[in-house]
Amino acid sequence: MTDEKLAIVVLAAGQGTRMKSAVPKLLHPLAGAPIVAHVLATARALDAERVIAVVRHERDLVAAAVETELPGAIIVDQDDVPGTGRAVELAVEALADDFDGEVLVLNGDVPLLNADTLAEFVAQHRDTGVAASVLSAHYADPTGYGRIVRAADGAFDRIVEQKDASADELSLDEINAGVYAFGAAALRDQLANLTTDNAQGEKYLTDVIGLLRAAGSEVSALPVSEPWLVAGINDRAQLSETAARLNALIIRGWQLNGVTVEDPATTWIDLAVRIEPDVTIRPGTQLKGATTVATGAIIGPDTTLVDCEIGADAEVKRTDGTLAVIGEGASVGPFAYLRPGTVLGVDGKIGTFVETKNASIGAGSKVPHLSYIGDTEIGDGSNVGAGSITANYDGVAKHRTTIGSHVRTGSHGVFVAPVTIGDGAYTGAGTVVRKDVPAGALAVNVAPQRNIEGWVGQHRPGTAAAEAAEAAGEADQADLD
Repeated sequence: MTDEKLAIVVLAAGQGTRMKSAVPKLLHPLAGAPIVAHVLATARALDAERVIAVVRHERDLVAAAVETELPGAIIVDQDDVPGTGRAVELAVEALADDFDGEVLVLNGDVPLLNADTLAEFVAQHRDTGVAASVLSAHYADPTGYGRIVRAADGAFDRIVEQKDASADELSLDEINAGVYAFGAAALRDQLANLTTDNAQGEKYLTDVIGLLRAAGSEVSALPVSEPWLVAGINDRAQLSETAARLNALIIRGWQLNGVTVEDPATTWIDLAVRIEPDVTIRPGTQLKGATTVATGAIIGPDTTLVDCEIGADAEVKRTDGTLAVIGEGASVGPFAYLRPGTVLGVDGKIGTFVETKNASIGAGSKVPHLSYIGDTEIGDGSNVGAGSITANYDGVAKHRTTIGSHVRTGSHGVFVAPVTIGDGAYTGAGTVVRKDVPAGALAVNVAPQRNIEGWVGQHRPGTAAAEAAEAAGEADQADLD
């Protein structure tokens, strides 16, 4: 149910220079989604009346990501006046003049802060009736953060930035997490009083807290249960730390849902992945994108699957796959490469050092060894011999190969597309198939073997091969004598 008294402002205008990247900080991937998408997903879960994202750096890219994750969000452009206070000022201007609820301000680079924590924060803010609430955290090392200073009775007194803090204030371990809840009326009143009269020439949102206190309004500070909930991402090291924390939470969630993860330290699972109970995930596995894994499947070790669909009781090991569908009870790998468009039927097999692309392989059919199967349709119950290639490209266009059901192809075959192998047909070892093969026929085109006696001695004299051949000939003659 929509909370008509709640508006959420997501601050997404920063450049993120410490990432040292051409990619905007908020668009760096985290568990399969941009950093800002995690914050927007949390905002969506709170069912606010309005969600407003304030953008500036790489405006179009960030705005597109916001609209993809949260259609209907209001995009507000920050102008040339810098600072978080100015960003919130512009966001509030986008609200209806008669909006009199609460304004929750979130940072777009704090992706682990969840909806339950924020819902409790907003509820406590409303229950206390204060003008503003500040989310805080206790850090073992608070260096660099603004400190929460409390009165003797424990009530919130003020925020002091590290550069302005006394020795006693620097010893405090409760920090300002940069997440705020404001009453809309009080926020509007004090935003009008913000100035850029400071060393950085910015409008600071923290100054609103000071202005409210100076006006006699009450402010509360509410600490989170775990400090990592409000950890922001400013550089690649923090991105890595956050990714590891989120991945551990994702893995634990699947473990509690009946999935066996043999080695969480080497397993990575994106947030959008779906896994049914009684799946086993072996070490070195990455499940990415919208991958789904059905019950009883075994994935890994050393496997990466992107946007794949794995059927029940299938086994996929030491495989790299993208946009592939693996049927129930099928087997893939080791050392298989599944390119987009691969579909393997029930109880089928794609074996060792096999590459497939845009290929449909029917139920019970097997491509066991050392083969390339591209732009191909294989029926049910067929077996493709080792070292086979479907030659699908003529230098201009791609063509399809069709192999029927219950076909047996010999090793080291080449199928020059477009070509069709009928049901129940066979091909001999080493056959290059350029014409259609009728159902039940045997296709062979290997020339009779010809042995040229003495060729090595005549053309490779003095080599080890020639000496070995000469010795063998002498031994054969001795046996005759």
